[in-house]
Amino acid sequence: MKIIIKHLYFLLFLGLLPTGCYDGLSSDEEHATAEGFVLEDESGNKVYRQFKGASSDTITTIVGETLELSVHFLDDDGNEIEHEEDEDEGHDDHDDQADEEDGLRISENDTAIAKIEVEEEEEEHHEMGIHIIGVSEGSTSFKLELMHGDHADFTPTKNVPITVNAQN
Repeated sequence: MKIIIKHLYFLLFLGLLPTGCYDGLSSDEEHATAEGFVLEDESGNKVYRQFKGASSDTITTIVGETLELSVHFLDDDGNEIEHEEDEDEGHDDHDDQADEEDGLRISENDTAIAKIEVEEEEEEHHEMGIHIIGVSEGSTSFKLELMHGDHADFTPTKNVPITVNAQN
C-alpha cells in the first residue's frame, strides 16, 4: 500500500511540472494565447476574420490574380497580439532546426483552384503574411496554423474559404 501511495504522489508531482511551450504566464515572459486571426489586404481592409470558432466573410479573388494578405492573431479579448522582434527569447528548449520552422503553415487546400504561399519575412518587416494566387475558377479552403518548432501554437476551428472567379 505504501508503494502505491508513493507512486500516486510521484505521478501527481510530475503532472504539476511545466513542459514545453506553455500558453499562460511563465517566469520569464507572458505568452498570449491566440484565439483567432484577421487577414487584411495591403490597404488594411479586413478580408477575413475568425475568432473563437466564429468566422466571417469568404475570400474572393480572380484567376491569375495574386492577393497579398497580412495575418494578425487575436488574443482572448479579440485584440491583435503584437509580434515582437525578440519573441523567441525564453524558448531555449528548441534547437535551431525547430526555430527555422516557426511561423505560418498552410495546408488542406486545393492547389488546382488556388495556391497559398507563406510570405517570406523581410528583415525590417516583421509582419506575417500570405499570398493567394487564383489558379482556376471554383471554391476551396485552407487551414492556417501558427507554428512553434514542430507543433502548432494555434490551430483554427475552421478552414478559410476561398472563391476564385473567372477573369472579366
